[in-house]
Amino acid sequence: MAQRINQARFDVVVLGGGASGIAAAAAAAKNGRKTLIIDSGTMLGGELLSGMSLDGVLNARGEYVVGGVSDELFAECRNMGGFIGPVHDHRLICYVCVDPEIMKIAVMRVLDRHGVTPWLQTFAEDMVVRDGLVTGLVVVNKSGRTIVTADHFIDCSGDGDLAVLAGAPYEVSDASGDLQPISLMFRMSNVDTPSLLRFAQDNVESLAVGESEYIRGNRSDKELVDLLVKQGEPSLFFKSEGPFLGDAIRRGDLAPTALIMIQPTSKARREVCVNATRLGGNIDGTNTAAVSATVGTLMEQVWKTSGFLQKRLPGFEKATFAGLAPRVGVRETRRIMGDYILTKEDVVSGRKFPDSAIAKGAQHVDIHQSGTTQIRIPIANGGSYDIPFGCLLPRGLKNVMVAGRCLSATREGMGTARTMGPCMAMGEAAGTAAAMCADRGHGEVRELSVGDLQNQLKKNGAVIDGVY
Repeated sequence: MAQRINQARFDVVVLGGGASGIAAAAAAAKNGRKTLIIDSGTMLGGELLSGMSLDGVLNARGEYVVGGVSDELFAECRNMGGFIGPVHDHRLICYVCVDPEIMKIAVMRVLDRHGVTPWLQTFAEDMVVRDGLVTGLVVVNKSGRTIVTADHFIDCSGDGDLAVLAGAPYEVSDASGDLQPISLMFRMSNVDTPSLLRFAQDNVESLAVGESEYIRGNRSDKELVDLLVKQGEPSLFFKSEGPFLGDAIRRGDLAPTALIMIQPTSKARREVCVNATRLGGNIDGTNTAAVSATVGTLMEQVWKTSGFLQKRLPGFEKATFAGLAPRVGVRETRRIMGDYILTKEDVVSGRKFPDSAIAKGAQHVDIHQSGTTQIRIPIANGGSYDIPFGCLLPRGLKNVMVAGRCLSATREGMGTARTMGPCMAMGEAAGTAAAMCADRGHGEVRELSVGDLQNQLKKNGAVIDGVY
């Protein structure tokens, strides 16, 4: 029996509603194009809603290296009382902290303002491709199957789903075959910040600080912890080789983990986000059954950790469990191979690409490993690195771009560009490029002048140059 297939037409289609997808859709729409954003979940925002800080928005010097759409999101959060702002960890980076509950509303306000059409609970099923030109995306949801046609498609799925369906080459892991562990963020409220910071001052040896030469600056751990305390935010990293966390793991109070990260999410609720859970074993984040099977174990780690903090960490005696991230966090799956591959050397040297840069990143190379180990390599001089346009252009495809952690990069390059700051910057670049191509009648993205794209991005508030 023949099956009815619905039809829809847009100028730009974005697959994936996380940080990169939000920025891509908003950018395409505010540059005048009819834009659709598709996500398999029930709410847009992805990791923006996890409680995790937005890393890579600022460099270690405190300079904003991402702007544009991210500025709009932060302004909405600020207007609703959900913006904490830049926080320095005196370890490797600065980051931006927001209230994830407020961010849920901010995301939709920005997308609605620019007229983006959202389709939630919708999955990409197939592509229509001819000679590298994608003419349609087949999606499925409770309304049935729909073929969506568009001039340009942007893959912000994190896993490169759209690009892979269209035939783009990709890599997973490296020669090691390792995959980063998956995690589940959670939040706790009614935390007494002064007590927590006093404990930090009395237990300097338990904290991770000064992990780059730039931040260290010939200062002792105690001096750096004093700066953390002076900052006044409940923002601390307990390291596995320190006595507080190390002893807890040895006693069996906690599952093995490299760090317990505590970061503020709401001043009104005296609330923090905790990043402490992890499951290794090379779990394939594109395997639905494998990821689903981890949820119960991760939740038990969450509950065990929250109880440990209440019993063992001053400032948490009266804290209460406040909530879970809306989904399991997957750090690493496919990387789509593009016209340029971002490398470890590009990142750690803070390399600039003046003729091809369309975004910046400022997070250190960050590769989590199983157990208590983690690779962290800082960017030289506390600066940032450029992401060339070629990292967004899948080989063999003409009107498809990628943005987010499925960018064209080595494993080390992805280990920094996967964070929310550069993901939003890449998304904004891809969305802007798609709109410009549609305006100019370019069927192929590579027909677009990168210089013209850079100028438009800067006009819209994106950061392309002018910072360290």
